[in-house]
Amino acid sequence: MSGVYDLNDTITGRMLRDAIISASNNVAAHRSEIDALNVFPVPDGDTGTNMSMTLSAAAREAAVLPDDVGVAEAAERIASALLRGARGNSGVILSLIFRGISKAVKGLEKAGAKDISRAIASGRDAAYKAVMKPTEGTILTVVRIASEEAKKASSGGGDVRATCLAAFNGATKALADTPDMLPVLKSAGVVDAGGQGLVYVFEGMRSVFFHDVIIGVADGEAAKAGKPSGEGTAVRAAAPAEDIRFTYCTEFLINRDKGCVESPVKLRAYLESVGDCVVVVDDDSIIKVHVHTNEPGNVIQKALGFGALVSIKIENMREQHENASWGAVSADEGERKDAEAVSDTETPRKRYGMVAVASGEGIEEMFREIGVDKIVTGGQTMNPSTEDILKAVQGVSAEHVFILPNNKNIIMAAEQVAPLTTKGVSVLHTKSIPQGITAALNFDENEEPEANHLAMMKAAERVGTGQITFAARDSKVNDQKIKQGEILGMENGKITVTDTDMVNAAYKVTRHLIKKNPSATLVTIYYGEGIKEESAEEVAGMLRAKSGSDLDITVINGGQPVYYFIISVE
Repeated sequence: MSGVYDLNDTITGRMLRDAIISASNNVAAHRSEIDALNVFPVPDGDTGTNMSMTLSAAAREAAVLPDDVGVAEAAERIASALLRGARGNSGVILSLIFRGISKAVKGLEKAGAKDISRAIASGRDAAYKAVMKPTEGTILTVVRIASEEAKKASSGGGDVRATCLAAFNGATKALADTPDMLPVLKSAGVVDAGGQGLVYVFEGMRSVFFHDVIIGVADGEAAKAGKPSGEGTAVRAAAPAEDIRFTYCTEFLINRDKGCVESPVKLRAYLESVGDCVVVVDDDSIIKVHVHTNEPGNVIQKALGFGALVSIKIENMREQHENASWGAVSADEGERKDAEAVSDTETPRKRYGMVAVASGEGIEEMFREIGVDKIVTGGQTMNPSTEDILKAVQGVSAEHVFILPNNKNIIMAAEQVAPLTTKGVSVLHTKSIPQGITAALNFDENEEPEANHLAMMKAAERVGTGQITFAARDSKVNDQKIKQGEILGMENGKITVTDTDMVNAAYKVTRHLIKKNPSATLVTIYYGEGIKEESAEEVAGMLRAKSGSDLDITVINGGQPVYYFIISVE
């Protein structure tokens, strides 16, 4: 059963390396299934997609680790990659779990039963501490129960096999109980999406620990550890540099062109003809691409036929291999040096800078006009990673940088930036584009960082945000049945209106927001990608007819994806 591994004794770095690759592949294989567990039907970053993309960063880092790597080094390198690649709240929590595990096994070449128990407990603690108001019935519950069961097994004289099995089984049982802890899950008839993702992580690791196999992606079948096959399977680069067939690890996202009728299957076929380790993961709005190739330029040219490219990353694996052969730098030290390499190369030209997460030409231009230095492309359906935000912060020549996430699912990823840079960083908890714009407008370069943070957030919290989008799936929210394709109106993140007409929905949502804030005098309507200005003006006209001259109403071409209209009331 255990093949080349003797799990009854210890877990080695090699086993952990293979386990994280297997976990990444397993979550990627079930990405759409996890996404479908999201209770709310609005198009969003989706838990499965976020966790899969987060894990893929760790799998790439694990792929270059040698067979004789110690468990401490493997854990540290994996945790660092997860932190930098973390996307969405689920990805950040997952990275924190492994960061806690890494700290617990520090200095160990191998990990025994009690080490494993202590490591899972450390991961649990790290995750809980990161959440201001922990909610049971989520991924937090799953890791907590896994930790409790592991402790029981190791305290009772259990070996590594018994301890790991107890943790895995505890996680599975906890996941099944999540609907009884959260009424919203029970109403929707689903388990928690983040918890399900973590169980798939554990399943991928279990496959290595107990059967010596790395789970593949293409067909869900297992491949022998060290001999990966199929879509998305990571390949370890422990071979000599001269044996590396394809030099460049190339990856990027494609924002799908709505007019493109080409199937991603054709892109995948082309990539397989010019490289290996091909991953093509797609949904209605994006295509995630990963390939090892000698022709990165041709790959990019081919991909442009499917839409606009973002988050392009090309790395020379021969160079990585040569650097690795000189000995790896610890993850924490590497993170700090990377930060210092950028931030300390020149004296900052100014005291303050701002970074905002946004999408849509009009909205991005507005942020620039009001003083934002760098824009990180992202938002609903495309959560940027911690590393994406870090690069933007490092690119601002300022001593202190304010980050405007503008989405509740990006705040945690933004908060991980601070320890990775020598700059001062303030993360404002802006949950929408209107909040971000108002916060930026209330920045005062003469104030201290803390005073600025407070004033910007107070201003942002006075803004009412309306968002008009569509139902991505059939669902049930607050006992209300919602059908796929229906127009949804949201007020400050909560669904309050369903309609068949986007203009009517926008009018209703805005009127509700005005009633909640009778002193409001300014309404701004940002119309999105593919929406005609006439539609936005129709909403404005309906509001003027109702409110007369009491409101100053502005219509702006935001160009944002996903949302037909974003509305600011203040």
